[in-house]
Amino acid sequence: MSLNIHGIRAIYAFEMNRAKRTWAQSIMAPVLTTSLYFIVFGTAIGSRMGDIGGVSYGAYIIPGLLMLSLLSESISNAAFGIYLPKWSGTIYELLSAPVNWVEALLGYVGAAATKSLVLSCLILLTARLFVPYQIAHPFWTVALLVLTAVTFCLFGFIIGLWADNFQKLQVVPLLVITPLTFLGGAFYSINMLPEPWQTVSLFNPVVYLISGLRWAFYGAGDVHIAVSTGMTLMFMLLCLGIVWWVFRTGWRIRR
Repeated sequence: MSLNIHGIRAIYAFEMNRAKRTWAQSIMAPVLTTSLYFIVFGTAIGSRMGDIGGVSYGAYIIPGLLMLSLLSESISNAAFGIYLPKWSGTIYELLSAPVNWVEALLGYVGAAATKSLVLSCLILLTARLFVPYQIAHPFWTVALLVLTAVTFCLFGFIIGLWADNFQKLQVVPLLVITPLTFLGGAFYSINMLPEPWQTVSLFNPVVYLISGLRWAFYGAGDVHIAVSTGMTLMFMLLCLGIVWWVFRTGWRIRR
């Protein structure tokens, strides 16, 4: 099957241009928010805490803060990207265009993932202003960031198809993903928790994402890297299956 490269490029370029028009909201706001986290937790609180696994507390929370921004922005970017055509009625132009579901998905999810990864790079640069850190496994760091961004952009794409108003676009990121990230070891190791909460934390899927990224940064995590990667890949395949089913059946596409 040959891909319609021009169609993919057109969707990708349109979504990237939309991000340029809203750069303050898309880029500056998350970077400023993360900077505040570093000031409060990394500098003010971290200076009064000891090292965790040989890593200073300010550096230890970098993977958690990075994942917090990456997850929320990936979902929001992809969800808004596909919901806006539904809301404005231009979804019919997409459906009538010579673009199949794979090409539409590559355009929308590719643009959303690009924006999320650019934001991740800016957050890593911002972290340098507050705490020194070294990345033990650069290849795995990039691979996990790309895998997570693509996976949760797919998840956000599904949310954008499901939502029938702007309020629903924010329900999952604000009421589900953010609490799970805070409870998933973003600011602490789950090994510091007493039982049964340590075992309960293992049912939180975000634990595996943060642990995998923390391993890539510092060579140690709460969960084995193979388990973290496997869980993320399984969720990505599940999201791909749902998107295929949605385009096959037309569920929620026409608002």
